[in-house]
Amino acid sequence: MVNPLLVSAGTVALAEIGDKTQLLALLLAARFRKPRPIVAGILASTLLNHALAGWLGALVAQWLTPQGLRWSVAASFIGIALWTLKPDALDEDEALPAHGAFIATVIAYFIAEIGDKTQVATILLAAKYSPLWQVVVGTTVGMLLANVPVVVLGSRFAERLPLKAARIIAACVFLALGLWAAFHGLSG
Repeated sequence: MVNPLLVSAGTVALAEIGDKTQLLALLLAARFRKPRPIVAGILASTLLNHALAGWLGALVAQWLTPQGLRWSVAASFIGIALWTLKPDALDEDEALPAHGAFIATVIAYFIAEIGDKTQVATILLAAKYSPLWQVVVGTTVGMLLANVPVVVLGSRFAERLPLKAARIIAACVFLALGLWAAFHGLSG
Protein backbone atom coordinates (compact mmCIF):
# COMPACT_ATOMS: atom_id res chain seq x y z
CA MET A 1 0.00 0.00 0.00
CA VAL A 2 1.26 3.45 -0.94
CA ASN A 3 1.52 6.02 1.85
CA PRO A 4 0.22 9.38 0.51
CA LEU A 5 2.21 11.35 3.09
CA LEU A 6 5.54 9.78 2.12
CA VAL A 7 4.89 9.91 -1.64
CA SER A 8 3.84 13.57 -1.36
CA ALA A 9 6.86 14.51 0.76
CA GLY A 10 9.33 12.78 -1.53
CA THR A 11 7.77 14.09 -4.72
CA VAL A 12 7.74 17.72 -3.60
CA ALA A 13 11.19 17.56 -1.97
CA LEU A 14 12.66 16.40 -5.28
CA ALA A 15 10.65 18.88 -7.35
CA GLU A 16 11.70 21.75 -5.10
CA ILE A 17 15.44 21.30 -5.66
CA GLY A 18 16.58 24.20 -7.82
CA ASP A 19 13.05 25.64 -7.89
CA LYS A 20 12.46 29.38 -7.70
CA THR A 21 11.09 29.11 -4.15
CA GLN A 22 14.32 27.42 -3.09
CA LEU A 23 16.24 30.30 -4.63
CA LEU A 24 13.87 32.63 -2.79
CA ALA A 25 14.76 30.86 0.48
CA LEU A 26 18.40 31.60 -0.21
CA LEU A 27 17.66 35.28 -0.92
CA LEU A 28 15.57 35.61 2.23
CA ALA A 29 18.30 33.96 4.31
CA ALA A 30 20.91 36.34 2.89
CA ARG A 31 18.71 39.39 3.41
CA PHE A 32 17.32 38.77 6.90
CA ARG A 33 19.88 36.35 8.41
CA LYS A 34 17.16 35.00 10.72
CA PRO A 35 16.55 31.31 9.94
CA ARG A 36 13.73 30.68 12.46
CA PRO A 37 11.22 33.26 11.19
CA ILE A 38 12.06 32.37 7.58
CA VAL A 39 11.45 28.66 8.20
CA ALA A 40 8.24 29.50 10.09
CA GLY A 41 7.14 31.67 7.16
CA ILE A 42 7.85 28.86 4.68
CA LEU A 43 5.82 26.48 6.87
CA ALA A 44 2.84 28.84 7.21
CA SER A 45 2.80 29.84 3.55
CA THR A 46 3.20 26.29 2.27
CA LEU A 47 0.47 24.92 4.54
CA LEU A 48 -1.97 27.54 3.30
CA ASN A 49 -0.97 27.32 -0.36
CA HIS A 50 -0.88 23.53 -0.49
CA ALA A 51 -4.12 23.16 1.47
CA LEU A 52 -5.83 25.27 -1.19
CA ALA A 53 -4.09 23.35 -3.99
CA GLY A 54 -4.96 20.01 -2.38
CA TRP A 55 -8.58 21.02 -1.99
CA LEU A 56 -8.66 21.96 -5.68
CA GLY A 57 -7.11 18.63 -6.63
CA ALA A 58 -9.65 16.69 -4.57
CA LEU A 59 -12.45 18.73 -6.13
CA VAL A 60 -11.19 18.11 -9.67
CA ALA A 61 -10.94 14.39 -8.93
CA GLN A 62 -14.68 14.37 -8.14
CA TRP A 63 -15.55 15.99 -11.48
CA LEU A 64 -13.57 13.65 -13.71
CA THR A 65 -14.40 10.08 -14.56
CA PRO A 66 -11.81 7.56 -13.30
CA GLN A 67 -10.48 7.16 -16.86
CA GLY A 68 -10.33 10.94 -17.39
CA LEU A 69 -8.58 11.41 -14.06
CA ARG A 70 -6.10 8.64 -14.90
CA TRP A 71 -5.04 10.23 -18.18
CA SER A 72 -5.06 13.77 -16.79
CA VAL A 73 -2.77 12.76 -13.93
CA ALA A 74 -0.49 10.75 -16.26
CA ALA A 75 -0.17 13.61 -18.76
CA SER A 76 0.34 16.19 -16.00
CA PHE A 77 3.10 14.21 -14.27
CA ILE A 78 4.87 13.72 -17.61
CA GLY A 79 4.49 17.47 -18.25
CA ILE A 80 5.98 18.24 -14.84
CA ALA A 81 8.86 15.86 -15.63
CA LEU A 82 9.70 17.99 -18.68
CA TRP A 83 9.14 21.23 -16.73
CA THR A 84 11.51 20.04 -14.00
CA LEU A 85 14.38 19.84 -16.48
CA LYS A 86 14.21 23.62 -17.04
CA PRO A 87 16.09 25.48 -14.29
CA ASP A 88 14.14 28.19 -12.51
CA ALA A 89 15.47 31.68 -11.88
CA LEU A 90 14.14 34.60 -9.94
CA ASP A 91 13.54 37.76 -11.90
CA GLU A 92 16.18 40.35 -11.09
CA ASP A 93 13.57 43.08 -10.74
CA GLU A 94 11.45 41.16 -8.22
CA ALA A 95 11.62 43.03 -4.93
CA LEU A 96 11.29 41.22 -1.64
CA PRO A 97 8.67 42.61 0.75
CA ALA A 98 10.11 45.08 3.24
CA HIS A 99 8.36 43.58 6.29
CA GLY A 100 9.97 41.45 8.98
CA ALA A 101 11.44 38.09 8.02
CA PHE A 102 8.31 36.06 8.86
CA ILE A 103 5.78 38.29 7.05
CA ALA A 104 8.12 38.80 4.08
CA THR A 105 8.58 35.05 3.77
CA VAL A 106 4.86 34.25 4.01
CA ILE A 107 3.96 36.84 1.36
CA ALA A 108 6.85 36.08 -0.99
CA TYR A 109 6.48 32.30 -0.73
CA PHE A 110 2.73 32.31 -1.20
CA ILE A 111 3.00 34.44 -4.33
CA ALA A 112 6.00 32.53 -5.73
CA GLU A 113 4.25 29.20 -5.21
CA ILE A 114 1.16 30.14 -7.27
CA GLY A 115 1.33 28.09 -10.47
CA ASP A 116 4.68 26.60 -9.48
CA LYS A 117 5.46 22.97 -10.25
CA THR A 118 5.25 21.99 -6.57
CA GLN A 119 1.78 23.52 -6.35
CA VAL A 120 0.73 21.69 -9.52
CA ALA A 121 2.20 18.50 -8.07
CA THR A 122 0.14 19.06 -4.91
CA ILE A 123 -3.03 19.38 -6.98
CA LEU A 124 -2.19 16.15 -8.80
CA LEU A 125 -1.26 14.27 -5.65
CA ALA A 126 -4.50 15.36 -3.98
CA ALA A 127 -6.47 14.21 -7.03
CA LYS A 128 -4.79 10.82 -6.80
CA TYR A 129 -4.44 10.14 -3.07
CA SER A 130 -6.54 10.45 0.03
CA PRO A 131 -6.85 11.47 2.75
CA LEU A 132 -6.22 15.06 1.76
CA TRP A 133 -4.53 15.99 5.03
CA GLN A 134 -1.75 13.45 4.36
CA VAL A 135 -1.08 14.98 0.95
CA VAL A 136 -0.96 18.52 2.38
CA VAL A 137 1.24 17.52 5.31
CA GLY A 138 3.45 15.48 2.97
CA THR A 139 3.92 18.26 0.44
CA THR A 140 4.62 20.72 3.24
CA VAL A 141 7.22 18.37 4.74
CA GLY A 142 8.76 18.03 1.27
CA MET A 143 9.04 21.81 0.95
CA LEU A 144 10.68 22.01 4.36
CA LEU A 145 13.09 19.16 3.59
CA ALA A 146 14.28 21.01 0.49
CA ASN A 147 14.29 24.56 1.89
CA VAL A 148 15.32 24.42 5.54
CA PRO A 149 18.91 23.37 4.73
CA VAL A 150 19.16 26.22 2.23
CA VAL A 151 17.96 28.72 4.82
CA VAL A 152 20.16 27.37 7.61
CA LEU A 153 23.33 26.76 5.64
CA GLY A 154 22.95 29.64 3.20
CA SER A 155 24.94 30.10 0.05
CA ARG A 156 27.65 27.53 0.87
CA PHE A 157 25.04 24.76 0.70
CA ALA A 158 23.52 26.04 -2.54
CA GLU A 159 26.92 26.17 -4.25
CA ARG A 160 27.62 22.53 -3.41
CA LEU A 161 24.22 21.16 -4.39
CA PRO A 162 24.36 19.40 -7.77
CA LEU A 163 21.20 21.09 -9.09
CA LYS A 164 21.41 19.66 -12.61
CA ALA A 165 21.61 16.07 -11.32
CA ALA A 166 18.81 16.74 -8.84
CA ARG A 167 16.57 18.14 -11.61
CA ILE A 168 17.22 15.07 -13.77
CA ILE A 169 16.40 12.71 -10.89
CA ALA A 170 13.24 14.67 -10.08
CA ALA A 171 12.21 14.63 -13.76
CA CYS A 172 12.69 10.85 -13.84
CA VAL A 173 10.53 10.46 -10.72
CA PHE A 174 7.72 12.54 -12.29
CA LEU A 175 8.05 10.62 -15.56
CA ALA A 176 7.81 7.31 -13.67
CA LEU A 177 4.73 8.56 -11.78
CA GLY A 178 3.12 9.62 -15.07
CA LEU A 179 3.86 6.31 -16.77
CA TRP A 180 2.69 4.38 -13.71
CA ALA A 181 -0.59 6.31 -13.70
CA ALA A 182 -1.03 5.72 -17.44
CA PHE A 183 -0.38 1.99 -17.35
CA HIS A 184 -1.57 0.97 -13.88
CA GLY A 185 -4.42 3.36 -13.17
CA LEU A 186 -4.94 5.41 -10.06
CA SER A 187 -5.93 2.90 -7.42
CA GLY A 188 -3.61 3.12 -4.60
